[in-house]
Amino acid sequence: MRSTFKSLHILNYRIWFIGALVSNIGTWMQRTAQDWLVFDHLTRHDAGAMGITMALQLGPQLFLAPVAGLLADRYNRRRLLVFTQSSMALLSAGLGILVISGAAQLWHVYVFALLLGIVSAVDNPVRQTFVSELVRDDFLPNAVALNSASFNVARMIGPAVAGVLTVAVGPGWVFLINTLTFVAMLLSLWRIPAATLRQLPRAAPGKGRIREGLRYVRFRPDIVVVLVAIFVVGTLGLNFVLFIAAMVGTEFGLDASEFGLMNSVMAIGSLAGALLSAGRKKPRLRMIFGASAAFGVASGLAALAPDYFWFGIALVPVGLFAITMVTSANGYVQTTTDPIMRGRVMALYLAIFMGGTPIGAPLVGWIANVAGPRWSLAVAAFAGISAAIIGLVWIIRAKHLRLVFNRRARGLRYLSVVSYPKPDGAAPAQGPDDAVER
Repeated sequence: MRSTFKSLHILNYRIWFIGALVSNIGTWMQRTAQDWLVFDHLTRHDAGAMGITMALQLGPQLFLAPVAGLLADRYNRRRLLVFTQSSMALLSAGLGILVISGAAQLWHVYVFALLLGIVSAVDNPVRQTFVSELVRDDFLPNAVALNSASFNVARMIGPAVAGVLTVAVGPGWVFLINTLTFVAMLLSLWRIPAATLRQLPRAAPGKGRIREGLRYVRFRPDIVVVLVAIFVVGTLGLNFVLFIAAMVGTEFGLDASEFGLMNSVMAIGSLAGALLSAGRKKPRLRMIFGASAAFGVASGLAALAPDYFWFGIALVPVGLFAITMVTSANGYVQTTTDPIMRGRVMALYLAIFMGGTPIGAPLVGWIANVAGPRWSLAVAAFAGISAAIIGLVWIIRAKHLRLVFNRRARGLRYLSVVSYPKPDGAAPAQGPDDAVER
């Protein structure tokens, strides 16, 4: 248990963790209220409109990732975070005032979602890589996993509170409350002395720095296959709000409080997955792809749930395996990347992870409208299993694995590494543990 929370013994990280937790709760409150505003107040249960909102909010990740990653590698991350967090607070306040005044229309939500997406595209890689300035490299996987745990504790609290407040006072007040939670993040940044942060190498000024990051990833096939798997699952499988809203509102005919509760129920599994990841010494490729397969199976079971109760039960393993996969992938990419490249690589990771939503969310929303909510969950199941197959095939081919017959194991077959000489005549392939798990 002590190893699970070891990063919290570091003062700077502990201050950051508390501020991030409060801010994340507000963010989840706004997400829940915004989605229900679109789904129930501004449209007649139109999952497609929700998909468009998600696409506008996450789409800028695709286009701004190279620039955002370079900013994270080139400039002071603490100052960048102050700017982005302040900007998001102002946007939250603006949308809240529009909704409370009764002037909000669907296109207003689209505009604010796009603006928030632009700021978030810069904020995300900076926030992800800022953690490496708070803790040592050997603590980094644990810190990344605890960040995910914070995010999912917020997911447990935020949607449930937002669901109640949305019914009681309306979504506009939820947006204004979120504005106040950004203050916690800004205070935590102010409380962390700049002189105590780790001094990491910065990207040098000049042309070609973005291409340099892309070239680095190109020659890291292990990172490439992780990015491919994350793209498949992120595009088609992780549209949780859309799935839950469609199942709760359309399939089961319930309201915003039940919608918020289901988000919190799924977060129980997500929190468990994050804490389990925090207890592991380092992320493994096999964990990423194994969790992807399990996520696919759990999503299939959720699609078959006969009623609201069993749907909630099924969401727990969906959240657990989804966060296990995402946290393991995030930790693997960060800890195996050269620190001077980390911002650009993480920006690319986040662009692929979140930027696929402009493609996936409208498509999944359309499927929910035309074929029914259960079929949208079937798409998630397909995505998880497909990503796992992609990862397994790459590991087998790249690491020269084959099935061999083991007489001592009484005829059981198992995967073993075959030692092939490298093309340049160098040493043979690595041993089984290193080859499979890196």
